[in-house]
Amino acid sequence: MEKRWPAVLWIVRHGQSAGNVARDAADAAGLGLIDIADRDMDVPLSPLGHQQAHALGCWFAAMPASQRPRTMMASPYRRAVQTGEAIRTAGGLERPDQRFCIDERLREKEFGVLDRLTRIGIEARFPEQAEFRRLLGKFYHRPPGGESWCDVILRLRSLLDTISLHHAGDRVLIVAHQVVVLCLRYLLESLTEDEILKIDRLADIANCGVTEYRFDPDKGADGGLRLVRYNFTAPLEGETAVTAAPDANVAAR
Repeated sequence: MEKRWPAVLWIVRHGQSAGNVARDAADAAGLGLIDIADRDMDVPLSPLGHQQAHALGCWFAAMPASQRPRTMMASPYRRAVQTGEAIRTAGGLERPDQRFCIDERLREKEFGVLDRLTRIGIEARFPEQAEFRRLLGKFYHRPPGGESWCDVILRLRSLLDTISLHHAGDRVLIVAHQVVVLCLRYLLESLTEDEILKIDRLADIANCGVTEYRFDPDKGADGGLRLVRYNFTAPLEGETAVTAAPDANVAAR
């Protein structure tokens, strides 16, 4: 059987960013605007985000070299690139045969006029958009100048075509953003709108949370990717050590 998919595909949300910290502070204070000066694409990792990325790199480093990622793909946003670089360094993935590709199709969902606004800020400044979002739902709502989840899914269909064409049998690690991780699950598992939004409601994807798929020759006529791990996080230095063995975050097979 000719493989159309990677042998292993890891999809990782970037580490905690300065924007995540600022958004939490704005929400806690009941503010409408997130206090951060950088463009969204320029927001760096926070100190904790660097630690999280290093810890995940160490988790990969604990694997035999033959089982670690061979190709890395990252969103061009600074926090994703920094996460990928930290994983490469700590994970022993800097050999000449390791590839690190920046792909703009993995960028964060674009929020348009709603960028940097909290829910309170959206309701105050753009009440009509808050109502449109309530009526349409986040899957279909596209703010002016921004994207819906469907728009993100459209560009990710192209990305998966590229992975299928050029990385069959490979071990691929993707570093991106929460909505990208969820939209990739939607595509790879042929989920419905209701199913993916239910997963979204259950919990946020943790910073440096790992979603893992492995090729299963018995899945479909030509084989396919099966989810084996979702929202797994490697412990920070000083916490209980984690190996590459299955854990509580491993999905039902």
